[in-house]
Amino acid sequence: MTKTTLGKIACVVAACCVATAVASPAQTVATIASFNGTNGQDPKYGPLVQGLNGNYYGTTLYGGGHENGNVFEISAAGKVTNLHSFCATKGCPDGATPTVGLLLAPNGRLYGTTSGGGAHGAGTVFEIVPGGEFTTLYSFCSAANCADGVGPNRLVLGSNGNFYGTSYNGGANNYGTVFEITPAGELTTLYNFCSKFNSKTGICLDGAYPALPLILGTDGNFYGITTAGGSNNCRPAEEAYGCGMFFRVTPAGKLSAFALFTSSNGWYPNSLLQGADGNFYGTTLYGGPSNPTNCTDGCGTAFQITPSGAINTLYNFCSEVSCTDGAGPMSLMQATDGNLYGTAGGGSEEQGVIFQLTTGGSLNTVYDFCETCGGFVAYGTLLQATNGNFYGTTFEGFNQYTNGTVYSLSMGLSPFVQANPTFGKVGYTIDILGNNLTGATGVTFNGTPTTFTVVSPSLIKAAVPSGATAGTIEVTTPSGTLSSNVAFQVLP
Repeated sequence: MTKTTLGKIACVVAACCVATAVASPAQTVATIASFNGTNGQDPKYGPLVQGLNGNYYGTTLYGGGHENGNVFEISAAGKVTNLHSFCATKGCPDGATPTVGLLLAPNGRLYGTTSGGGAHGAGTVFEIVPGGEFTTLYSFCSAANCADGVGPNRLVLGSNGNFYGTSYNGGANNYGTVFEITPAGELTTLYNFCSKFNSKTGICLDGAYPALPLILGTDGNFYGITTAGGSNNCRPAEEAYGCGMFFRVTPAGKLSAFALFTSSNGWYPNSLLQGADGNFYGTTLYGGPSNPTNCTDGCGTAFQITPSGAINTLYNFCSEVSCTDGAGPMSLMQATDGNLYGTAGGGSEEQGVIFQLTTGGSLNTVYDFCETCGGFVAYGTLLQATNGNFYGTTFEGFNQYTNGTVYSLSMGLSPFVQANPTFGKVGYTIDILGNNLTGATGVTFNGTPTTFTVVSPSLIKAAVPSGATAGTIEVTTPSGTLSSNVAFQVLP
């Protein structure tokens, strides 16, 4: 609810140069890689993911060898490797235009989706190993009338080892689905949105058009957001779809509307996470107070949803003159310092900003993009890697003719370790990702020691010990003790 400007960071004028923050010597931004079309173009929305080998992986919307996007790998030194170019053959049976990023599974493989292509042109689910071996697991619209969905979003791993996700449209009512898919590619539709339709208002009471990945809650249920439906209309008359809805769905597919968005607390929600405090946080692209100069439908909000379903507005974007605090927020994540970080449009040159937001609603502009700052127009969600730094992507590079960048942001946060997955039964072996793990002498699960193997400087394999309870994983290394970024959940 309050806003503080940390200061504009000096622009860089060439790739791989560092832009230094004016406000804090610990706050720096660096362009670490640029896309040239052949190795990808427009890494727009999906966040990067850190692999078991310490490298970073992602997708681009366009470019690659066939102009329909690709899967790429970036080394710590910034070398970009094209692992797979989509649409390798006529009809794009392997998929086209991946938009939402990748999921790292416990087997070390990466799983993702494409919004187009596949056997029926409605998107795919795919598997790729870090070395580049690629497999299409499922093509959407394989069922009559696309009852299995169209346009899948990013996957999330369930506690049963299967993947869960949503499709933006398709399904029995053509307003999207919730689905489950096995690692072998067997898909089950769990829920069809707009199964509850108000014919008088033309609104889907149970939501419509889910455009975001599901998240796995600490209670074992999945949570998500629809961009439309759920409440009274807050859009132009020709788009009488409602303002969007926050929902809960069980692994068996029982869905319940949990919170309804309105024009005042924001509409077209476009990000969601569960915070360390148990509340849910996210952003909306529109809504909040009307701003006739910059955005008549409101410039977007950051919100908190309590476990009981109450929506609280944390911040209304474009509260500053000329939207120097951002407008139309694109993403949100929570870092190890407990603060929320995200990207938005606006800024002093209208090229976008990175912002820091406390869970109490105080916003700081961390970085103000400009056309000569080594990349601008940042849409994608930030990744906090285990070295403590953030990594993100920009839609464009040094001018409108370049193809995007990958940048790093340092806020001076300490290294940590990350469990993959963040849940497991006693006796289950999990991966622990980190940096400089060679020589580790101890691993504990919420204080309970366990056996482990140091595989590489970036990977430890450890067994969930008997007697372990939910809590922090700690790894003792020669340079100190590293803690996990989220609490590990011990399954019954």
